[in-house]
Amino acid sequence: MIDNRRFAVYSWVVVAYNLVVIMWGAFVRATGSGAGCGRHWPLCNGEVIPRSANTEMMIEFSHRISSGLALLSVVVLLIWAFRAYPKGYLVRRGSAVAMFFMVLEALVGAGLVLFEYVATNVSVARAWWMAGHLVNTFFLLAALALTAWWASGHKPLMLRGQGWFPLLLLPGLLGMLILGASGAVTALGDTLLLNANMRPEDSALLATLIDLRIYHPLLAMAVGLLLLATVLFAVSRRPSGQARRLAWLLGGLFITQLLVGAFNVALKAPVPIQLIHLLLSNLIWISLVLLSNEALSQLPESTDKRAQLQQVPSSPQT
Repeated sequence: MIDNRRFAVYSWVVVAYNLVVIMWGAFVRATGSGAGCGRHWPLCNGEVIPRSANTEMMIEFSHRISSGLALLSVVVLLIWAFRAYPKGYLVRRGSAVAMFFMVLEALVGAGLVLFEYVATNVSVARAWWMAGHLVNTFFLLAALALTAWWASGHKPLMLRGQGWFPLLLLPGLLGMLILGASGAVTALGDTLLLNANMRPEDSALLATLIDLRIYHPLLAMAVGLLLLATVLFAVSRRPSGQARRLAWLLGGLFITQLLVGAFNVALKAPVPIQLIHLLLSNLIWISLVLLSNEALSQLPESTDKRAQLQQVPSSPQT
Protein backbone atom coordinates (compact mmCIF):
# COMPACT_ATOMS: atom_id res chain seq x y z
CA MET A 1 0.00 0.00 0.00
CA ILE A 2 1.32 3.41 -0.98
CA ASP A 3 1.80 5.85 1.90
CA ASN A 4 1.09 9.34 0.61
CA ARG A 5 -0.09 11.26 3.64
CA ARG A 6 0.21 14.69 2.07
CA PHE A 7 -2.08 13.67 -0.77
CA ALA A 8 -4.57 12.20 1.72
CA VAL A 9 -4.61 15.42 3.76
CA TYR A 10 -5.05 17.48 0.60
CA SER A 11 -7.90 15.21 -0.52
CA TRP A 12 -9.81 15.82 2.71
CA VAL A 13 -9.16 19.55 2.42
CA VAL A 14 -10.73 19.44 -1.06
CA VAL A 15 -13.77 17.66 0.38
CA ALA A 16 -14.12 20.26 3.15
CA TYR A 17 -13.62 23.18 0.77
CA ASN A 18 -16.25 21.88 -1.64
CA LEU A 19 -18.71 21.60 1.23
CA VAL A 20 -18.09 25.29 1.96
CA VAL A 21 -18.63 26.18 -1.71
CA ILE A 22 -21.87 24.19 -1.75
CA MET A 23 -23.07 26.06 1.34
CA TRP A 24 -22.22 29.38 -0.29
CA GLY A 25 -24.13 28.37 -3.41
CA ALA A 26 -27.16 27.62 -1.24
CA PHE A 27 -26.76 31.05 0.34
CA VAL A 28 -26.82 32.59 -3.15
CA ARG A 29 -30.07 30.77 -3.91
CA ALA A 30 -31.67 31.49 -0.52
CA THR A 31 -30.94 35.22 -0.73
CA GLY A 32 -32.10 35.50 -4.34
CA SER A 33 -28.67 36.68 -5.50
CA GLY A 34 -28.36 34.27 -8.42
CA ALA A 35 -29.04 37.04 -10.93
CA GLY A 36 -26.43 39.35 -9.40
CA CYS A 37 -24.17 39.05 -12.44
CA GLY A 38 -27.00 39.18 -14.94
CA ARG A 39 -27.27 36.72 -17.80
CA HIS A 40 -23.49 36.47 -18.17
CA TRP A 41 -21.20 33.51 -17.55
CA PRO A 42 -18.33 33.23 -16.79
CA LEU A 43 -18.19 37.05 -16.89
CA CYS A 44 -20.11 39.12 -14.37
CA ASN A 45 -22.32 41.64 -16.18
CA GLY A 46 -19.90 41.47 -19.09
CA GLU A 47 -16.84 42.24 -16.93
CA VAL A 48 -14.07 40.00 -15.60
CA ILE A 49 -14.08 41.96 -12.33
CA PRO A 50 -17.19 44.10 -11.76
CA ARG A 51 -16.31 47.69 -10.91
CA SER A 52 -19.65 48.93 -9.62
CA ALA A 53 -21.15 46.16 -7.53
CA ASN A 54 -24.20 45.92 -5.30
CA THR A 55 -24.73 43.33 -2.56
CA GLU A 56 -26.36 40.73 -4.82
CA MET A 57 -23.60 41.08 -7.38
CA MET A 58 -20.87 40.65 -4.77
CA ILE A 59 -22.55 37.54 -3.35
CA GLU A 60 -22.88 35.96 -6.78
CA PHE A 61 -19.42 37.04 -7.92
CA SER A 62 -17.76 35.67 -4.78
CA HIS A 63 -19.54 32.37 -5.35
CA ARG A 64 -18.16 32.20 -8.88
CA ILE A 65 -14.65 32.82 -7.56
CA SER A 66 -15.02 30.13 -4.91
CA SER A 67 -16.45 27.71 -7.51
CA GLY A 68 -13.52 28.41 -9.83
CA LEU A 69 -11.10 27.63 -7.01
CA ALA A 70 -13.02 24.42 -6.30
CA LEU A 71 -12.60 23.41 -9.95
CA LEU A 72 -8.89 24.19 -9.75
CA SER A 73 -8.54 22.16 -6.54
CA VAL A 74 -9.97 19.08 -8.25
CA VAL A 75 -7.67 19.59 -11.25
CA VAL A 76 -4.71 19.55 -8.85
CA LEU A 77 -6.19 16.47 -7.15
CA LEU A 78 -6.42 14.65 -10.49
CA ILE A 79 -2.87 15.52 -11.60
CA TRP A 80 -1.41 14.66 -8.19
CA ALA A 81 -3.27 11.33 -8.07
CA PHE A 82 -1.94 10.28 -11.46
CA ARG A 83 1.59 11.26 -10.48
CA ALA A 84 1.54 9.68 -7.01
CA TYR A 85 -0.26 6.40 -7.73
CA PRO A 86 0.47 3.77 -10.36
CA LYS A 87 -1.99 2.55 -12.93
CA GLY A 88 -4.84 0.49 -11.53
CA TYR A 89 -5.20 2.25 -8.18
CA LEU A 90 -8.74 3.33 -7.31
CA VAL A 91 -7.40 6.68 -6.11
CA ARG A 92 -6.73 7.51 -9.75
CA ARG A 93 -10.20 6.46 -10.83
CA GLY A 94 -11.82 8.31 -7.96
CA SER A 95 -10.07 11.55 -8.83
CA ALA A 96 -11.00 11.14 -12.51
CA VAL A 97 -14.67 10.59 -11.63
CA ALA A 98 -14.54 13.61 -9.32
CA MET A 99 -13.14 15.69 -12.18
CA PHE A 100 -15.99 14.58 -14.44
CA PHE A 101 -18.68 15.58 -11.95
CA MET A 102 -16.89 18.83 -11.12
CA VAL A 103 -16.97 19.84 -14.79
CA LEU A 104 -20.62 18.83 -14.94
CA GLU A 105 -21.25 20.87 -11.78
CA ALA A 106 -19.76 23.93 -13.46
CA LEU A 107 -21.88 23.38 -16.57
CA VAL A 108 -25.06 23.04 -14.51
CA GLY A 109 -24.22 26.25 -12.68
CA ALA A 110 -23.61 28.00 -15.98
CA GLY A 111 -26.92 26.69 -17.32
CA LEU A 112 -28.81 28.08 -14.32
CA VAL A 113 -27.41 31.53 -15.10
CA LEU A 114 -27.66 31.46 -18.89
CA PHE A 115 -31.24 30.14 -18.87
CA GLU A 116 -32.07 32.56 -16.05
CA TYR A 117 -33.24 29.86 -13.63
CA VAL A 118 -32.37 32.16 -10.74
CA ALA A 119 -33.86 34.84 -8.48
CA THR A 120 -37.67 34.90 -8.89
CA ASN A 121 -37.86 32.59 -11.91
CA VAL A 122 -40.79 30.20 -11.42
CA SER A 123 -40.77 27.39 -13.96
CA VAL A 124 -40.93 23.62 -14.06
CA ALA A 125 -37.54 23.59 -15.78
CA ARG A 126 -35.95 25.40 -12.84
CA ALA A 127 -37.32 22.81 -10.41
CA TRP A 128 -35.84 20.00 -12.52
CA TRP A 129 -32.50 21.80 -12.78
CA MET A 130 -32.38 22.30 -9.01
CA ALA A 131 -33.06 18.60 -8.41
CA GLY A 132 -30.45 17.58 -10.98
CA HIS A 133 -27.96 20.04 -9.50
CA LEU A 134 -28.32 18.41 -6.07
CA VAL A 135 -27.95 14.89 -7.45
CA ASN A 136 -24.78 15.86 -9.34
CA THR A 137 -23.43 17.51 -6.19
CA PHE A 138 -24.00 14.26 -4.27
CA PHE A 139 -22.10 12.30 -6.93
CA LEU A 140 -19.26 14.82 -6.80
CA LEU A 141 -19.02 14.57 -3.01
CA ALA A 142 -19.11 10.77 -3.20
CA ALA A 143 -16.19 10.70 -5.65
CA LEU A 144 -14.16 13.20 -3.60
CA ALA A 145 -14.85 11.45 -0.28
CA LEU A 146 -13.99 8.00 -1.65
CA THR A 147 -10.78 9.32 -3.17
CA ALA A 148 -9.77 10.79 0.20
CA TRP A 149 -10.88 7.61 2.01
CA TRP A 150 -8.81 5.32 -0.21
CA ALA A 151 -5.83 7.69 -0.08
CA SER A 152 -6.03 7.53 3.73
CA GLY A 153 -5.27 3.82 3.64
CA HIS A 154 -8.77 2.33 3.81
CA LYS A 155 -9.61 -0.69 1.72
CA PRO A 156 -11.25 -0.16 -1.67
CA LEU A 157 -14.63 -1.68 -2.45
CA MET A 158 -14.87 -5.08 -4.13
CA LEU A 159 -17.92 -6.08 -6.14
CA ARG A 160 -16.78 -9.53 -7.25
CA GLY A 161 -17.73 -12.30 -4.88
CA GLN A 162 -20.28 -10.17 -3.03
CA GLY A 163 -23.33 -11.94 -4.44
CA TRP A 164 -26.56 -10.03 -3.89
CA PHE A 165 -25.17 -7.97 -1.02
CA PRO A 166 -24.55 -4.76 -3.08
CA LEU A 167 -28.24 -4.74 -4.03
CA LEU A 168 -29.16 -4.62 -0.34
CA LEU A 169 -27.23 -1.35 -0.01
CA LEU A 170 -28.67 0.19 -3.17
CA PRO A 171 -32.13 1.24 -1.81
CA GLY A 172 -30.57 3.40 0.90
CA LEU A 173 -28.31 5.15 -1.60
CA LEU A 174 -31.13 5.72 -4.09
CA GLY A 175 -33.39 6.87 -1.27
CA MET A 176 -30.89 9.53 -0.22
CA LEU A 177 -30.61 10.77 -3.80
CA ILE A 178 -34.39 11.10 -4.09
CA LEU A 179 -34.64 12.73 -0.66
CA GLY A 180 -31.90 15.21 -1.56
CA ALA A 181 -33.61 16.11 -4.83
CA SER A 182 -36.89 16.54 -2.97
CA GLY A 183 -35.17 18.81 -0.47
CA ALA A 184 -33.73 20.96 -3.26
CA VAL A 185 -37.18 21.49 -4.78
CA THR A 186 -38.70 22.16 -1.34
CA ALA A 187 -35.99 24.73 -0.62
CA LEU A 188 -36.79 26.42 -3.94
CA GLY A 189 -40.42 26.78 -2.89
CA ASP A 190 -39.36 28.20 0.49
CA THR A 191 -37.06 30.71 -1.19
CA LEU A 192 -39.74 31.95 -3.56
CA LEU A 193 -42.38 32.13 -0.85
CA LEU A 194 -40.42 33.50 2.09
CA ASN A 195 -37.47 35.37 0.62
CA ALA A 196 -38.78 36.53 -2.77
CA ASN A 197 -42.13 37.58 -1.24
CA MET A 198 -44.13 35.69 -3.86
CA ARG A 199 -47.56 34.26 -3.19
CA PRO A 200 -49.00 30.87 -4.22
CA GLU A 201 -51.74 32.63 -6.16
CA ASP A 202 -49.06 34.32 -8.27
CA SER A 203 -47.90 31.02 -9.76
CA ALA A 204 -49.50 27.63 -10.19
CA LEU A 205 -46.07 25.99 -9.89
CA LEU A 206 -45.33 27.80 -6.63
CA ALA A 207 -48.70 26.69 -5.28
CA THR A 208 -47.81 23.11 -6.22
CA LEU A 209 -44.41 23.37 -4.54
CA ILE A 210 -46.05 24.63 -1.37
CA ASP A 211 -48.59 21.79 -1.44
CA LEU A 212 -45.76 19.26 -1.88
CA ARG A 213 -43.84 20.50 1.15
CA ILE A 214 -45.67 18.08 3.46
CA TYR A 215 -44.33 15.11 1.51
CA HIS A 216 -40.67 15.93 2.11
CA PRO A 217 -40.66 15.09 5.85
CA LEU A 218 -42.74 11.97 5.13
CA LEU A 219 -40.17 10.94 2.54
CA ALA A 220 -37.43 11.63 5.09
CA MET A 221 -39.07 9.17 7.50
CA ALA A 222 -39.27 6.52 4.79
CA VAL A 223 -35.64 7.04 3.78
CA GLY A 224 -34.70 6.88 7.46
CA LEU A 225 -36.09 3.35 7.57
CA LEU A 226 -34.09 2.49 4.45
CA LEU A 227 -30.94 3.86 6.07
CA LEU A 228 -31.64 1.84 9.21
CA ALA A 229 -31.93 -1.30 7.09
CA THR A 230 -28.71 -0.37 5.27
CA VAL A 231 -26.88 0.08 8.57
CA LEU A 232 -28.15 -3.26 9.91
CA PHE A 233 -27.19 -5.09 6.71
CA ALA A 234 -23.76 -3.49 6.61
CA VAL A 235 -22.87 -4.07 10.26
CA SER A 236 -24.34 -7.55 10.61
CA ARG A 237 -23.05 -9.01 7.33
CA ARG A 238 -19.71 -7.17 7.19
CA PRO A 239 -18.82 -6.50 10.85
CA SER A 240 -15.80 -4.31 11.51
CA GLY A 241 -14.91 -1.57 13.94
CA GLN A 242 -14.83 1.02 11.17
CA ALA A 243 -18.25 -0.03 9.87
CA ARG A 244 -19.73 0.32 13.36
CA ARG A 245 -18.24 3.78 13.82
CA LEU A 246 -19.62 4.92 10.47
CA ALA A 247 -22.99 3.41 11.32
CA TRP A 248 -23.16 5.33 14.61
CA LEU A 249 -22.08 8.51 12.82
CA LEU A 250 -24.72 8.05 10.15
CA GLY A 251 -27.43 7.43 12.72
CA GLY A 252 -26.46 10.45 14.81
CA LEU A 253 -26.37 12.74 11.79
CA PHE A 254 -29.76 11.57 10.55
CA ILE A 255 -31.46 12.07 13.94
CA THR A 256 -29.91 15.54 14.13
CA GLN A 257 -31.15 16.22 10.61
CA LEU A 258 -34.72 15.34 11.57
CA LEU A 259 -34.58 17.78 14.48
CA VAL A 260 -33.09 20.54 12.32
CA GLY A 261 -35.75 19.88 9.68
CA ALA A 262 -38.47 20.30 12.29
CA PHE A 263 -36.92 23.61 13.40
CA ASN A 264 -36.67 24.67 9.76
CA VAL A 265 -40.41 24.17 9.26
CA ALA A 266 -41.38 25.71 12.62
CA LEU A 267 -39.23 28.82 12.08
CA LYS A 268 -40.34 29.21 8.42
CA ALA A 269 -37.01 28.28 6.82
CA PRO A 270 -34.56 30.97 7.98
CA VAL A 271 -31.45 31.02 5.81
CA PRO A 272 -28.99 29.83 8.54
CA ILE A 273 -31.18 26.80 9.31
CA GLN A 274 -31.47 26.03 5.59
CA LEU A 275 -27.68 25.99 5.32
CA ILE A 276 -27.29 23.72 8.35
CA HIS A 277 -29.98 21.43 6.92
CA LEU A 278 -28.12 21.18 3.62
CA LEU A 279 -24.77 20.61 5.32
CA LEU A 280 -26.19 17.74 7.35
CA SER A 281 -27.65 16.22 4.17
CA ASN A 282 -24.23 16.27 2.54
CA LEU A 283 -22.56 14.76 5.62
CA ILE A 284 -25.21 12.02 5.83
CA TRP A 285 -24.62 11.21 2.16
CA ILE A 286 -20.84 11.07 2.61
CA SER A 287 -21.20 8.83 5.69
CA LEU A 288 -23.55 6.50 3.81
CA VAL A 289 -21.17 6.25 0.85
CA LEU A 290 -18.19 5.50 3.13
CA LEU A 291 -20.20 2.92 5.09
CA SER A 292 -21.20 1.22 1.84
CA ASN A 293 -17.56 1.19 0.74
CA GLU A 294 -16.49 -0.28 4.10
CA ALA A 295 -19.12 -3.00 3.83
CA LEU A 296 -18.11 -3.84 0.26
CA SER A 297 -14.40 -3.84 1.08
CA GLN A 298 -14.89 -7.15 2.88
CA LEU A 299 -15.86 -10.49 1.43
CA PRO A 300 -18.26 -12.95 3.05
CA GLU A 301 -16.61 -15.38 5.46
CA SER A 302 -17.50 -18.30 3.22
CA THR A 303 -15.71 -16.65 0.30
CA ASP A 304 -12.69 -15.88 2.48
CA LYS A 305 -12.50 -19.49 3.64
CA ARG A 306 -12.70 -20.83 0.09
CA ALA A 307 -9.92 -18.42 -0.94
CA GLN A 308 -7.76 -19.57 1.99
CA LEU A 309 -8.33 -23.25 1.15
CA GLN A 310 -7.32 -22.62 -2.43
CA GLN A 311 -4.07 -21.07 -1.21
CA VAL A 312 -3.17 -24.04 1.09
CA PRO A 313 -1.06 -26.58 -0.84
CA SER A 314 -2.39 -30.12 -0.80
CA SER A 315 -0.36 -32.62 1.25
CA PRO A 316 1.73 -35.10 -0.77
CA GLN A 317 0.33 -38.61 -1.13
CA THR A 318 2.15 -41.39 0.70
